[in-house]
Amino acid sequence: MYYESELRALKKSQRYREREVYDSSLLDFASNDYLGLAHNRELHEGTCKTLSKMSLHSSKASLLVNGYHQIHKDFEAALCEANGFEDGVILGSGFNANIALIESLVRRGDTLFMDEKYHASGVLASNIKSVNVKFFSHNNMQELENLLKSSGAKRKIVAVEGIYSMDGDLVDRAVFEICDRYNAILIVDEAHSSGVIGDNLMGVFDYYKIKIKPNYIKMGTLGKAYGSFGAFILASSHIVEYLINRAKPIIYATSLSLYDTLLAHNALRYILQNRESLKGEIQKRQNIVYEELGIRVEGLIVPIPINDNKRVIEIKESLKERGFAIGAIRQPTVESAIVRLIARLGESCDLLRELCINLAKIR
Repeated sequence: MYYESELRALKKSQRYREREVYDSSLLDFASNDYLGLAHNRELHEGTCKTLSKMSLHSSKASLLVNGYHQIHKDFEAALCEANGFEDGVILGSGFNANIALIESLVRRGDTLFMDEKYHASGVLASNIKSVNVKFFSHNNMQELENLLKSSGAKRKIVAVEGIYSMDGDLVDRAVFEICDRYNAILIVDEAHSSGVIGDNLMGVFDYYKIKIKPNYIKMGTLGKAYGSFGAFILASSHIVEYLINRAKPIIYATSLSLYDTLLAHNALRYILQNRESLKGEIQKRQNIVYEELGIRVEGLIVPIPINDNKRVIEIKESLKERGFAIGAIRQPTVESAIVRLIARLGESCDLLRELCINLAKIR
């Protein structure tokens, strides 16, 4: 067999992975469906009703070859209005969005400065064409400033996450001021913060009340808090124009499905219309996590260090037997194994408390 030795090594190190069919009988504290909107029947049925009146149900082509529909344009405009950006473009996934941004923005003579815990899609993008990348220690703003200060790059591009997907911590607010000071383009991956934090639940720009500037880029996904699929990039009109002309995942891929786009647009409306009640539900769950586990979280990601690959799987299976689904995250996704609990609004506060009590006993 071609890769037998590699697979054997993964099994020996307890890093072997398998697909598991989604089990609807389990209480879901593993998914990134932060607001529970993937189960919202009104959003789904309203989207289907609208699409059923149209003459087509598929986007049919790339954005630049007859695949750009009014549904796409309307959603892009709504995202810009909600987030305060000039322009935007939607595409197939957050993974593709990071590839699009980094592969196209970082040109010869430029340098990319990336947080060491940035998503794997961004790290992959930096390797595609030998991008000049410098990693800085996680959330270490002094180190980032020193790197920018000493850089002679033609363009400086900084990449951070709003809420980091495994640690669950917020990016330091100082990153905005530092990038302004050194005229650096700032990419903020808001996959896990959009829809979860901020006065309007629009993410870290909203949370920190950041005035949008031409050097800021916001990327977000639709398959998490929005309960759909796909991603968006928001930026200045100048940068969006450039991406449409140079970013391969935008140019050469079929445009986002009409269903996913319209569903996400309906979810955006829902979030904005219900933001106060949603913020209240998020706060309740954050309080429960602190009361039962002693862990304070800014969003809804609760990382619990276990530091043992075998043990983290045992905990996952033990909780599964009790009816709970949680994440057991191992290398290379994290440096050391963690239980990853998502305090999502799709499950009740009482059930979250029960899970946390169980976790406190067995972790």
